[in-house]
Amino acid sequence: MSEPLEFAVTLYPEPLLRRTAEEVTAFDDDLGETVEAMYQLMFESQGVGLAAPQVSLGRRILVMNAEGDRDKPELNLTLINPRIVERTGDKMLMEEGCLSFPGIFAEIARSEDCVVEAVDVEGQPLRLELTGFASRVLQHEYDHLEGVLLVDRMSPADRLRNKTALGEMIEDYKERQAQV
Repeated sequence: MSEPLEFAVTLYPEPLLRRTAEEVTAFDDDLGETVEAMYQLMFESQGVGLAAPQVSLGRRILVMNAEGDRDKPELNLTLINPRIVERTGDKMLMEEGCLSFPGIFAEIARSEDCVVEAVDVEGQPLRLELTGFASRVLQHEYDHLEGVLLVDRMSPADRLRNKTALGEMIEDYKERQAQV
C-alpha cells in the first residue's frame, strides 16, 4: 500500500504559478487521491479553495468549499478542466487573500455571478451557476489555472500597501533557490 499523497502550498513567485495549467486526461485513482490530498491541505490551511498549480501541479483541477468547513462535505466542489462560460451581475469589490500569498490581502473586483462548465472526478460533465461568495472563490481559483495571480488583480494602492511583504516573498524565494 502506498503512502497517502501530501502537498505543501506553492508560494509566490514560484514560476509554475504563472503557467496555464494543462487539461486532465486520466480519470483514475491517482486523480481521486490528488483531489483528496488537495482538500486535506485546503482545510489544514484554513482556505476555502485550492487550485492544482498551488500544489505545484500544472493540471486543471480545483477544489473548494465556500465555508471552509470540513464538517460540511456536501459543500465540497471539485471541478476538473473547468471553463467559466459566463460572468454576470455587478462587479463587486471584496477583500481576498490567497494561500500562495500568506498574510497578503487586497480588494479585488469580481463578477457577482458566474456559470462554469467542467467535469467531475469520474469525467461526468457539470454545468453550475454560482453566486455571491462561491462565485468569487471559483473565479479566484480559476485564475490560478490561467496563471493569473492575486498580485495581478491588485489595485496600484493595494500593490503599494503590500510592496514590502511581496518583496520579502521574492527574497525568500531567491534564498530557497540558492540552497537547491
